[in-house]
Amino acid sequence: MHQPATPIEAAERDRSSSIPGHRSPRRCLRAGLRTVARRLAGERGAATAEYAVATMAAVGFAGLLVLILRGDEVRGILTDLVRNALTVG
Repeated sequence: MHQPATPIEAAERDRSSSIPGHRSPRRCLRAGLRTVARRLAGERGAATAEYAVATMAAVGFAGLLVLILRGDEVRGILTDLVRNALTVG
């Protein structure tokens, strides 16, 4: 027979064997993880699709910024801003 490594394991074994229908915390955790894994199995590709949508939105936003920053008026405003920031006094 397997000897428990710690007194806690011994207490868990004794308690689980003396209480009908009682499951050890380790067994409960395993059962819970299996349940979560089964429920998430149907959504395996969901994260990938969400990343794709977020990436496409970021690309669209970057393209919009490029169009805005190419304008002469915006370029002048940014140039003046940098020039004023670098001017001492």
